[in-house]
Amino acid sequence: MDTEKTDKTPMYQYIMKDIKQKIESGELKPHDPLPTQIDLAKEYNTSEITSRRALSDLVQEGYVYRIRGKGSFIQENPTAGSGSRPIRTIYFAHRNQIDSFDHPFFGDMFDGIKEVCEENGIDFHLWNIGGNYELPDDPQAGIVLLTTKEDFDLSRLSAWQQENRRIVTVHFYYPHLGIPYVIVDNLTGGYLATQHLLSLGHKRIGVILTGDSLMDINQEFSLRLQGYRLALSQHQIAFDPELVAFMSGGKERLEMGAEGFRRLMKLDNPPSAIFATSDYKAIGAMEAAGEMGLKVPEEISVMGYDDFKVSKYTYPSLSTVNQNTKKLGQRAAEILLFELKEGQSQILKDEIVPILVQRNSTGPAPKKAPQAGN
Repeated sequence: MDTEKTDKTPMYQYIMKDIKQKIESGELKPHDPLPTQIDLAKEYNTSEITSRRALSDLVQEGYVYRIRGKGSFIQENPTAGSGSRPIRTIYFAHRNQIDSFDHPFFGDMFDGIKEVCEENGIDFHLWNIGGNYELPDDPQAGIVLLTTKEDFDLSRLSAWQQENRRIVTVHFYYPHLGIPYVIVDNLTGGYLATQHLLSLGHKRIGVILTGDSLMDINQEFSLRLQGYRLALSQHQIAFDPELVAFMSGGKERLEMGAEGFRRLMKLDNPPSAIFATSDYKAIGAMEAAGEMGLKVPEEISVMGYDDFKVSKYTYPSLSTVNQNTKKLGQRAAEILLFELKEGQSQILKDEIVPILVQRNSTGPAPKKAPQAGN
């Protein structure tokens, strides 16, 4: 192939033009595979960054589609998407929440977004919309939006939608507005945690939740509780409200788990396993078990949720549920770059399945009910 170019056209645009001409001439037909970005860079004697950008823009303009793990292919109707505005930057937009981003939920999600952006020559930044709800002054930007559960003005979402801003929400979602979203499947997460304990022979499983009551727990904890109840029902075990400890508080703290554990162990028929719905609460529960003279997992099993980095180093190491939020970040970026089309009426959505992480804080159910030493 003659890859020389005599004008000042940027190389990524030259590659795009060459591929479009091959499509129009019939040399490339619908569903034909394209070379990988590495092979494309070699073919045009350029960098991988340049070939990534060319492929990314061809996707956004509707000439090419991608299948993760398989490659890039020519669209069935390659001119249908022409005229679309390519995304050059993706912003993670939030409202004064940067102090929460030390949680692995966010760190892993940012890694996932960044990975897809780097693969496609796209910039990635955090953006605080603040009290004035100001999005970046860039109508071609892609927005991964984190709302808040209490005080977010939903009328702003409708206004942004009318402005044709390219938005995907994460963590919280609003199907009635038709805005694309990616969330973690917390119901499945709660089910996996409880099923793991049931598989070890535990029949009475306590659960520690954040909130004042069943009516005052947030969406994610409510779904984890539903998963807990579903797993019990599949084993013909009746749901026992006394095995649910509600702990007041906003941020997760060790003391919430410790207090919930002490409360559950005071029952006449205490549980043999605890599903604490966060790693903080689980670690607090293990500390309380030690103070009460109970061995984990020989006398009481403890299950967490989140998979904090520190959880693998606790003694014993904590069994938990990894929310798989790197995948969440990847999917949010992929929807913005490759799947979101202007004027599309069908809502785009994805639910990321969490991953069970088995470590040493869970073990077979003891033959006798646990008895506190003090």
